[in-house]
Amino acid sequence: MNKKDLRTILLVEDSAADAEMAMDALSEAHLANPVVHVEDGVDCLDYLHARGAWATREPGDPAVVLLDIKMPRMNGLDVLTEMRNDEQLRRIPVVILSSSREESDLARSWDLGANAYVIKPVDVDQFFDAVRTLGQFWAVLNQAPEQD
Repeated sequence: MNKKDLRTILLVEDSAADAEMAMDALSEAHLANPVVHVEDGVDCLDYLHARGAWATREPGDPAVVLLDIKMPRMNGLDVLTEMRNDEQLRRIPVVILSSSREESDLARSWDLGANAYVIKPVDVDQFFDAVRTLGQFWAVLNQAPEQD
């Protein structure tokens, strides 16, 4: 498979340290998929709709969106709501990758259609293991459903 044919992993994370660790973990998983990092929900939706700074990006949906919840400008739950209400975006797998252990965040994520919810481990090694596993499953093994 040509690298150009690989679908992107979209990482939506406002913490520079967590984003760097996640990108390092995905790299260590030896995934060929390109990883795009945006820092908040507004930028995420701009990327998904190929508008603003992302107007000239390569076409196509990401293989998966790794989405933090607590972010500036637009939080992850609002992004998930917009994605699931949008005919073009609703089938993109979304994995909530958050430090939130609040039951209300977990329940709302599932209610809104998250495909998985992973609590970011505090331990760096566990964090790397979790993100590597996520990347391998969602970018390599998982297949998006066919469009209607």
